Formats: sequence, C-alpha cells, structure tokens
Amino acid sequence: MLNEETRRKLRELNLSEMVDAIYTQSQDVGYTTLAFEDRMKLAVDYVYQKKYNTKVQRLIKMAKFRITNAAYNDIYYIDRGLDRQKLMTLSNCQFIDTSTSVIFYGFSGSGKSFLACAIGRQACMQGIRARYIRTPDLLMLHDEALLTKQGISKLLKKFSNYKLLIMDEWLLNDLSDEEQYFLLELIERRHDSSSTIFCTQYKKEDWHVRLGGGVHADAIMDRIVHNAAWVYAGNINMREFYSKNLAKPQQ
Repeated sequence: MLNEETRRKLRELNLSEMVDAIYTQSQDVGYTTLAFEDRMKLAVDYVYQKKYNTKVQRLIKMAKFRITNAAYNDIYYIDRGLDRQKLMTLSNCQFIDTSTSVIFYGFSGSGKSFLACAIGRQACMQGIRARYIRTPDLLMLHDEALLTKQGISKLLKKFSNYKLLIMDEWLLNDLSDEEQYFLLELIERRHDSSSTIFCTQYKKEDWHVRLGGGVHADAIMDRIVHNAAWVYAGNINMREFYSKNLAKPQQ
C-alpha cells in the first residue's frame, strides 16, 4: 500500500491513475500471487488505457463533430451501394499520412456527414487532431475576421493546423471572389501537409463552375482532385430510411 507522500508525488506527476491501479491491486488478494513485474505490467496497462481513453475523448470533443456518436462500425451497407472496401481502407487513416483528401459526394440525406464524422472519429482514436466545420459556417467566420486586424491570418492559421479537417456542405452556396481567395489560401496551406474531407452534393465535373469558373477555381481544384479518394455516399436517403424504420441511427 502506498503512503500518502508517494500518492501525492504520483498525482503531481499526473499519474493519479497509477494510484488507482495500485490501490485496486491492494484490495484484491489474487494479485499477491503475481510477480512484481507482472503486477507492474498490469498497473502500467491500466494507466495507459485510462490516459488513452481520456485523450481520445478530448480529441473527439475538440473536433466538434456534427454527429458526435458516428462510428465506423455503425455504417449501414445493405442495398446502399457503398464501397465497403474503400471505407475499410479509409478507416485506418493512412490517407492522412500521405496528405490525401477524401470527397464524400451524393444527394442531400445520403449520409455524407455521418461517414465523414465516423472517419474523423477513427482519426481521433489514433491520436490525430481533427476538426469538423460546415463550409457556410467557416465562411461566416471569414466575414467576421475581415472586421479585425490580422483576423484572416489568424483564421487561416487555425484551420490550416488541423491534421484532418472535415468541410461539410462544400460548394453548397455561390462564392464571392473574396471567399474563393480565402478557400484557395486555406487549401494551399494544407496541401501536402494535412488531409481534408469534403462532403458535397456535387460531382467533380460540377466543381469548377461552383468554384466560380476562374483562376481561383483552377487553383483550388488542382490542389485537391489529383490526390483524393472519391466515395459515393450511396443511393438511399438515410434520413428517410431511419424515420421510417425507427432503428439505431446507423448511416
């Protein structure tokens, strides 16, 4: 049993979980038959798991996912037309190591946001710093940033630093010249150093027009489409499907 001074030192070292692990062992006579190395291993495993869980939950909270409980294992596949193999590959998050973008495309209600948040959650489970934001909300932040000195610079720095950025409702609204330039700057800063997931109703052939059809559109597309995984979100309206079936909200 640890004395109070030792417990204090462990807590000061941010190892309160070790105090809990040792206390648990002291209350169970079954541990007395184990060698010191085995008991230490079990205590370290306990501390590691506790700290890992805390870190993952913190990353998930900071990511601000639209669907906080979206999980890869809850993705619905039956008669949907989803590419299961491609999603399985994305779930290991190696695309982030190669700074590859992911585009979930499909009609409204097809479950794009759920798929993106599920992959984002997988990233958090691997200790990767992620962030979700609707593109219209990001552009509102852009408009607010215009009113302050260095506002745009700070906004670009903030969103370029996430290892994984999920931009939902991509190309939903027409873009002004200033917004096109802002998005180009953001994508340029993230290019070759991080990954972005785009959720959109538009196929690749429609992007250029939606991006304004000019040089900004050329530059934005050039930085995305050549290193991207395109995933069709399927042919089922998941909102309608679950409103009728009243089942667990898998998407």
